Amino acid sequence: MKLSIISCSLCLLLLLCTYEQNFGQKTVKNLMGKEVAVGSIDSFLETTMKKLQVPGASLVLINDGKVVYKTSKGFADIERQIKVTSKTIFEGASLSKPLFAYFAMMDVEQGLLDLDTPLFRYLPYNDIAHDERYKKITARMVLSHTSGFPNWRSDSGGVKLKIKFAPGTSFEYSGEGYQYLAKVLAHIHNTNDKGLEALFQKRVAQPLQMKFTKYIQDNYNVQNKAQPYDKGKRIKGEEVNNEFGSAYSIHTNVEDFSKWVLTLLEEKGLSQSSYKELFKPQVILPENSRHRQQGVVHWTLGFAEAHMPFGAVYGHGGNNPGYTSLFTINREKKWAFIMFTNANQSMLALQTLLFLNNGK
Repeated sequence: MKLSIISCSLCLLLLLCTYEQNFGQKTVKNLMGKEVAVGSIDSFLETTMKKLQVPGASLVLINDGKVVYKTSKGFADIERQIKVTSKTIFEGASLSKPLFAYFAMMDVEQGLLDLDTPLFRYLPYNDIAHDERYKKITARMVLSHTSGFPNWRSDSGGVKLKIKFAPGTSFEYSGEGYQYLAKVLAHIHNTNDKGLEALFQKRVAQPLQMKFTKYIQDNYNVQNKAQPYDKGKRIKGEEVNNEFGSAYSIHTNVEDFSKWVLTLLEEKGLSQSSYKELFKPQVILPENSRHRQQGVVHWTLGFAEAHMPFGAVYGHGGNNPGYTSLFTINREKKWAFIMFTNANQSMLALQTLLFLNNGK
């Protein structure tokens, strides 16, 4: 697929780049010590966006725990000729998941949620009550995609939620599990989806000054986000609702999201033991998994882990209709790459973008 090939080339160039501290530097060094001209990266990005008909993109690169390069290119709205800036709001889609895992760990620290206690003990789930196996599902299984749930119940053409394998025995990427865990957290706090959003704002967004990062959107976010496109043509995106979409609904911008990524790199906001738990490998992906074939070896609590020539990287991607996003971090080097675009893209291409490790 043409989209995959060109996008992978872009990711390889950016993934290996780490900038000098001075924004004025004409060359950069990648993680293997080779110099790359700054101008060549901008040129390559512009050329690739044109070839792929990507309207707009916003990027940040972090080196040694500092934002050392950021750029925004193209249009948030082609028809109205509104340009992308670092404050442009995008749908982060599945970037919701690792951020939610971080949020959930706060309840673990407070003793309100135990990673290994079956979730039904907190809140029975009528949607899957017909299968007694669900009573074995834990928060750990949900966050590491080993619950047995499918990604979405509609994937098989039905409306009934099913379990595909005994919980905890295999890997299956699942948004359904995340939605169940969100219901559990709301129940623990004796609130609803809007109350859970308020709690997220109090615990995460406000302390980090992430003003525009929300699971449930306000009018400003809806009216001021980049418009969705597919091959340069405006499309209809997902309808924004009032559900706390722990698996899919985060809206943010590159400035906001980079603040959280910096927090991860500095290991702030959670205890050291929580960070150890958050990034500990929970499951080895099967050899035939599409994620494994694209470089992912383990899944942690909310993060995919890939092995690169320069060490382990953790990250996640997101793809809602008309939007593609991704971030990767190298914890040892305190390095990160973050990208948001308002271009449609398949999940397969997205995962290849995230975890390309051989340039093919």
